[in-house]
Amino acid sequence: MSEGAPRPTPGTPSWVSLMVHDLAGSEKFYHELFGWEFEEGPQQLGPYVRARFGSRDVAGLGEMPGGRSFPVSWLPYLATDDADATCALVRDCGGTVGVGPIESGDGERVAIATDPCGAPFGICQAGAEAGARWDGRLGTPVWNELLTPNTFAVSPFYSRVFGYEPEPVVSSDLDYLTLNLNGRAIGGIRGTGGTVPRDRGPHWTTYFAVEDAERAARRVAELGGRLMREPRDSPYGRVAHVADPEGTPFAVIKMHDPQDVVTRRPR
Repeated sequence: MSEGAPRPTPGTPSWVSLMVHDLAGSEKFYHELFGWEFEEGPQQLGPYVRARFGSRDVAGLGEMPGGRSFPVSWLPYLATDDADATCALVRDCGGTVGVGPIESGDGERVAIATDPCGAPFGICQAGAEAGARWDGRLGTPVWNELLTPNTFAVSPFYSRVFGYEPEPVVSSDLDYLTLNLNGRAIGGIRGTGGTVPRDRGPHWTTYFAVEDAERAARRVAELGGRLMREPRDSPYGRVAHVADPEGTPFAVIKMHDPQDVVTRRPR
């Protein structure tokens, strides 16, 4: 993680990671798309690299053990001051903890859990050198959105575990909640009306900042990925939903205001 970064406020997204089948191929794709460089990271769970953009860490990529064929998805890590206590609360609220908490390096303790509907997410207790800064810069993550059958079935879980205040988006054809923390939006939950993709199930989607959403979407296709949803305007900017060559869904967004991202608590 980046040296000197402030400790994240509990509940804020502090990191994103991706487990892939072909680590070298994924490194090449994301280097060509975002300009990321890579360096070796903690190896407790197998080959793992940290993606860097300029002077900062922005994401992690790991390789799945041979023979595994799980769907690949970007995994957001949500900050906590006590990973063990948060994992206990996850269980008390109907979720499950599949990995950890374990030491991951730099004094961090991390865990991987799932909410009551089955969507996986990470938990991160930062060490002395806290992780990636979300400040809207190009090539970095700026938003996470949960795709799940019903927003109101799962939002109480996240509210109790992380202290979020859900705010419904008023729409006749959209089931959507914004998750607020200390008066600021930190993510969203999108309901699908009872169905989710059969090959993936409920999952989080990460949005990455780009200079031009159309150009980024075209570049994804040129690099072997695919366009899942045409570029369109949103309240926060021009956005396109895409997938990498292994089928990992994510979004690229040209933000109206690069500062309209998660804030941090000074330590």
